[in-house]
Amino acid sequence: MKKIVVVGGGAGGLELVTKLGNTFGKKKQAEVILIDRSHTHIWKPLLHEVATGSLDINNDGLNYRAHAAKHHYQFQLGTLIDVDPESQTLTLASLDDEKGHEVLPERTLPYDTLVMAVGSVSNDFGTKGVAEHCYFLDSHRQAERFQQALLNQFLRIHQEGVEGKLKLAIVGGGATGVELSAELFHVADMLKAYGMPEMSGKRIEVQLIEAGSRILPALPAHIASLAKQELTRLGVNVSEETRVVEAFDGGFYTAEDTTIEANLTIWAAGVKAPDFVAKIKGVETTRTNQITVRNTLQTTTFDNVYVIGDCCSCQQADGSFVPPRAQSAHQMASIVFGNIKASFLGEPLKDYTYKDYGSLVNLSRYSTVGNLMGNLAGGSMFIEGRIARFVYVSLYRLHLIAIHGWFKATVIMAAQKIGKVVKPKLKLH
Repeated sequence: MKKIVVVGGGAGGLELVTKLGNTFGKKKQAEVILIDRSHTHIWKPLLHEVATGSLDINNDGLNYRAHAAKHHYQFQLGTLIDVDPESQTLTLASLDDEKGHEVLPERTLPYDTLVMAVGSVSNDFGTKGVAEHCYFLDSHRQAERFQQALLNQFLRIHQEGVEGKLKLAIVGGGATGVELSAELFHVADMLKAYGMPEMSGKRIEVQLIEAGSRILPALPAHIASLAKQELTRLGVNVSEETRVVEAFDGGFYTAEDTTIEANLTIWAAGVKAPDFVAKIKGVETTRTNQITVRNTLQTTTFDNVYVIGDCCSCQQADGSFVPPRAQSAHQMASIVFGNIKASFLGEPLKDYTYKDYGSLVNLSRYSTVGNLMGNLAGGSMFIEGRIARFVYVSLYRLHLIAIHGWFKATVIMAAQKIGKVVKPKLKLH
């Protein structure tokens, strides 16, 4: 029986392995395996809510092993450290428990078809001190680590009284940095209801630092301008054309010889594929470790290795490259599923063409802005407010439908609504 291995259970990887399991695994036509280094899936665009405690992964996360049992694929917990396309094997690192005891040794697994969906990690561009002193939001583990530190800082300033201030500095004016900036004020205001009556957004100082000429460079300028206005209204100090050259325990140094002081520092500037990807023999990679693919999303050198999501470098007919977005991963998953199915039947494969359906930025409960249908009829439609918020939430619901099916996704959404009524609105531990 053929083995189809998908590495990475992010938005694209999980949607793909669900389709493969329901099609090939259910009929015993192939052995479908998902590999991920975590037990739990969370939709990556929601990580900033995990980081602030607005979202509790214990309630809103998906357990891979339970999901696998219902969708006819296998799940293996592990961290990929090497791929050998010539021998069609991949190597997983040894798995240790919290005390450093080995649970599983280093393992080698064979495959017939491999899909690389390992996502991306933050790119610190070699900036001094960042790895040691900054928090990242690449995974739910990192987001939860930041949430604990944030909660401790809120406890500190609450104890200090009304004069206590919490200073946060975020490097990176992309969607993650912008959304996190707004969410921090929302959380600070909500803490009033949980034993901190003097807490509010006025007790925090957030500085958003962007090296480029404006925040949200991937979005139209008028949307970025509107988002900046909203952030400024909230109290965020937006610093554009400001390049950080060093991080230290207490803030950042900039190229302009200024010091930005902060109790907590977050790095959300730039992404790259994991470093081990660049070491895979026989595949072409970019300087940000992305794997170069053909239009069919197969690697340029191996027909049985596909790449989707943030780790994929796919050039379009107009010379542009597919951006690292959740909608890209979703589209790629659909194409690769069809191409794997076609390859089994001996049919021709289809090329992937990225369709830009627009982008949305959610500024917590304060506002949502964005544009829709970017590639339809050569134009776009600007939206904001309640309509934009509805569309933003709908994207997450579509993801739930893709991985659970209509019925179960509807039940989950109903349960989440009920949960918001009976459970605390913040994760307080």
